[in-house]
Amino acid sequence: MTGLMERPAATGAPDVEIVPVSGRAELDRFIRVPFDLHRDDPTWIPPLMAERRAALSPEKNPYFQHAEAAFWIARRGGRDVGRVSAQIDRLAEPGIGHFGLIAAIDDAGVVASLMAQAEQWLRERGARQAFGPFNLSINEETGLLVDGFDTPPMLMMGHDRPYLGPLLEAAGYAGVKDLLAFLSENPELPKSIRALIARPLPANVRIRQLRMKDYRREVSTLTGIFNDAWSGNWGFVPLTEAEVDHMARQMKPLIDPRLVWFAEVDDEPAAFIVCLPNVNEAIADLDGKLLPFGWAKLLWRLKVSGVGSARVPLMGLRQRYGGSFLGGLLIFQLIAAAHREATAMGLRRIEMSWVDEANAPMRTIAEAVCGVAYKTYRVYGKAL
Repeated sequence: MTGLMERPAATGAPDVEIVPVSGRAELDRFIRVPFDLHRDDPTWIPPLMAERRAALSPEKNPYFQHAEAAFWIARRGGRDVGRVSAQIDRLAEPGIGHFGLIAAIDDAGVVASLMAQAEQWLRERGARQAFGPFNLSINEETGLLVDGFDTPPMLMMGHDRPYLGPLLEAAGYAGVKDLLAFLSENPELPKSIRALIARPLPANVRIRQLRMKDYRREVSTLTGIFNDAWSGNWGFVPLTEAEVDHMARQMKPLIDPRLVWFAEVDDEPAAFIVCLPNVNEAIADLDGKLLPFGWAKLLWRLKVSGVGSARVPLMGLRQRYGGSFLGGLLIFQLIAAAHREATAMGLRRIEMSWVDEANAPMRTIAEAVCGVAYKTYRVYGKAL
């Protein structure tokens, strides 16, 4: 990550109390802060409380094996009016701290108070720069929504109020990276792509589906490609073996082998694509609750009635094929296979996200498939 100009420390408002989170009751309050802030926002999707508790629990999320985090709630007049987290990830670049899970009312003093607390915590642990929001890792939800507020977020993508970016800037933060989400609503791929994938594959190339009978090994293969493909990218943090195990368990109920494809060259895995049904569409009206009837509704919608949208959260190509005609062919073959199956399953809206604005090859691919970006997420930074 590039260096940032030193900026004044955020100063809080005197009437704002910052409460550290410790214990189940306060964690639930922390998770529920956005529920009130977005109550009148028709495009916000309440997260599942059980999933959020697990994601923020050191006992259940292997992220905490290489990171530490703290959470705070902002209170004013006896009311919860904001929240923030601060994280130190030992696998990230030294001297870098992260903040995340930011949510607040439209009040500069509240946001400044939250960020001042996060900055103090990060400085005490040796951080010289703060970047975020990361919820909690760059491999999870990343960036603050700054464009595209008129549509609901897809699976594992954030949704924020339009005023939040300017309030972070008022607290001394500057945008350092824009991440783009592309949406395809076309039942057919563009003619140019269909012409490319119609060419016969080289004899040493194979495109195949995920093998569910070897599921754990397949996830490990996918992770190996991911860590190689993304290792040179901005802010990269590798997935650990424990995180791979956790991800395999978390993803399995959502995985449909028709939507996960590998490309092999000389029988060696070279690229992959993962497309997941958009769970957000299925949980939108559950208000974060699976009990007493939420589980039944969720399973029915995912397995029987189906959802109409999906997201491609993971795609990777081994670096040795980057920039080559073969590498481009592999990626478009994988996209075509996933797109064909998704369309046959009734998935009409497919998001590719996120794509680094500076990643010209990936932007070219996404624009060829989807056209223009429909959402922008921004990572902010500040020198401490």
